[in-house]
Amino acid sequence: MSKINLEKLYHEQASLDALIASNHQINYETTFTRRLLAFMVELGELANETRCFKYWSNKGPSSKDIILDEFADAFHFLLSLGIPLKANKYHYQMYGKKIPLDVQFINLYRLGADLLDNYNLDNYYLVMQELLNLGAMLGFNEREIIDAYLKKLAINYSRQKNNY
Repeated sequence: MSKINLEKLYHEQASLDALIASNHQINYETTFTRRLLAFMVELGELANETRCFKYWSNKGPSSKDIILDEFADAFHFLLSLGIPLKANKYHYQMYGKKIPLDVQFINLYRLGADLLDNYNLDNYYLVMQELLNLGAMLGFNEREIIDAYLKKLAINYSRQKNNY
């Protein structure tokens, strides 16, 4: 079990979101469903790299670095979804739950989909908790998640600078 503090990451994400909003003349209200779908797509890309559902294949998961990079992508979009809600729960325990990874991914899809109709802080915090639990299940600690997020943040700023 590991603890993580997200306060700095929410501020970093808000700054990136503000730059993207300025560059693309968008706002949170007009992009909510696209942000939610982006989170779900990135979650799928993460599942694909773990290969946890590929019962038909003997090939193992991608490297830890690739899986962590995909985790950071999903994490970016989930942080972004918390900003318009003024999410202020910064401290989480990360539990390595004793359930299969495929079940945890399905739980996250279910909770994420619930945000479409019930976009509120309580439901958002559930999704964040379960994503962080997934991170622990994948063997990531607080430092690895934060470092991966910051690495991807730098890439995302570079992409905005270069008209990505």
